[in-house]
Amino acid sequence: MSKIEAFILGLIQGLTEFLPISSTGHLYLGRHLFGLDEAGLFLDTMLHIGTLVAVFIIYKRELLHVIKNPFSKLTFLLVIGTIPAVVVGVLFKDYFEEISKTGVTIGWEFLITGIFLWAADSIKNGYKRMDDITYMDAFVIGTFQAAAIFPAISRSGLTIVAALIRKLDRETAAYFSFLLSTPAIVGAILLQSIDLAKGNVEQISMSSLMIGLISSAVFGYLAVKWMIDYLKKHSLKVFAVYVWILGIVILSFQMTGRF
Repeated sequence: MSKIEAFILGLIQGLTEFLPISSTGHLYLGRHLFGLDEAGLFLDTMLHIGTLVAVFIIYKRELLHVIKNPFSKLTFLLVIGTIPAVVVGVLFKDYFEEISKTGVTIGWEFLITGIFLWAADSIKNGYKRMDDITYMDAFVIGTFQAAAIFPAISRSGLTIVAALIRKLDRETAAYFSFLLSTPAIVGAILLQSIDLAKGNVEQISMSSLMIGLISSAVFGYLAVKWMIDYLKKHSLKVFAVYVWILGIVILSFQMTGRF
């Protein structure tokens, strides 16, 4: 993997982890485009660490509060919101790893993501701020997050839609969605680290890995900041149209045997 490829893959991971268009699906496409299908687990782990750094920088006050106050309401909101994804991930880990490797379903998953994003605009802006979020809100949003274990179902997209359904205002919906990504990303890194300890590590230069990590951190930081501000006044339909076009292109390539 060249340094420019590492930079581009980091850019893809950083932007698409927080834009509602699916980071796993785009990362699969990026690796496939560069012929790096075998450079999977170790590379994914480093790129996830990059996006985790971005989240820690932006949410350092909230995360320090959780560390200092492990029995606070915010801590329980994050725990409850994470439980559905943990249950689904543990029960169906092997199945989802298999479909992630083949990419056979990602075209359809991009289309499904688009449907949710398009429908989100019909939901009236809610009234709930961070202090108003209930444990049931966190559980419902977390259940939507669990569905994003499919490779091209957007985690941020579905959690934002779920938050809007639960009457969070648009800014808070994005804010809580990205905050809830913290335990999800930490969990992904831990699972990947366990798998790495059991197998062989891909032969990728440390300089390329660091470039990918830094790139994903920088673009992840920019994506979070931009998306929270964007959602205050703008529609999600532009992202729906984008993933629909991408899904149709992928399906057409698959049907003609070119993907």
